[in-house]
Amino acid sequence: MFNPSEHSGHRKKKLFFVPVIILLLFALGTAVQFLWNAILPAVIHAAPVTYWQALGLLVLCRILFGRLHFGPRGAKTGWGGAPQHLREKWMNMNDEEREKFRAEFKERCRYKRQR
Repeated sequence: MFNPSEHSGHRKKKLFFVPVIILLLFALGTAVQFLWNAILPAVIHAAPVTYWQALGLLVLCRILFGRLHFGPRGAKTGWGGAPQHLREKWMNMNDEEREKFRAEFKERCRYKRQR
């Protein structure tokens, strides 16, 4: 059954994260701007960036290299980590099975590199 007191606590947690996310975005944008302006102009003669350009770079990197899925971390697959069932399978293997898997994986990779 619906309990209003539990629901309001959940809402307070969500409202707490809004300023934290805004502060984190501000800090990340500032960090990217500082690092870009401190390193790249001297190394590759790149132009310095403004705060908004640095924030745009963060968004661009998220689009190109990250995922746009903002769901729960446990549901990650692909570059972010192995699916849960594969992790469980690995954890249930004994040392002999793991070594056999590693050897087979190395053999497959070696075959692809030789082509």
